[in-house]
Amino acid sequence: MDPALAAQMSEEVAEKVLKYRRDESGWKICREGNGVSVSWRPSMEFPGNLYRGEGIVNATPEKVWGCIKPLAGTLRDKWDENVSSFEIIESLTDMLCVSRTASSSAAMKLISPRDFVDLVLVKKYEDGTLSSNAINVEHPSCPPKPGYVRGFNHPCGCFCEPLPGEPDKTNLVTFFQTDLSGYLPRSVVDSFFPRSMAGFYANLEKAVRTLYD
Repeated sequence: MDPALAAQMSEEVAEKVLKYRRDESGWKICREGNGVSVSWRPSMEFPGNLYRGEGIVNATPEKVWGCIKPLAGTLRDKWDENVSSFEIIESLTDMLCVSRTASSSAAMKLISPRDFVDLVLVKKYEDGTLSSNAINVEHPSCPPKPGYVRGFNHPCGCFCEPLPGEPDKTNLVTFFQTDLSGYLPRSVVDSFFPRSMAGFYANLEKAVRTLYD
């Protein structure tokens, strides 16, 4: 992938995801519990929803980031039940890459295995916040694979935010904006994401305890 084009494209995605983080308007809560809130609003990118999750994880930002970072060495496929494998297709810089993420079947196998090829940019902000920012791309080294439906991530990502005065806690804000493709009933998709995101936080909380002990 052309590095200059990838850099420009990824910065535009990061700007969008940062706007999602700053814009508090229009969100409707669809799931709350165990300190995690999941909300949604209609996507401006495709005929689906943009989902936002927020919750405090009882671990340092470094540990949380180690579990969720979309870079080589991530622990994501060790604990996230929605990620069966993660691989780097092309490293453009230390903070910019093309990745492939695969998921196993979900929702009692109503959702068959998916895979996603994304351009991913990692950013670090002055307050110590780490963010990942991703969007779907095509890559010659990663055509559609048998056994997987190719899904498409529209601008999405997360913010791993330090909490002032609480170094052993992290505020994690996540944004999912995914077209799962295929012929899935809208009701299946709309019920899957809030439940899946709540599970993501619960499993991450366990992972930061077990993977770093």
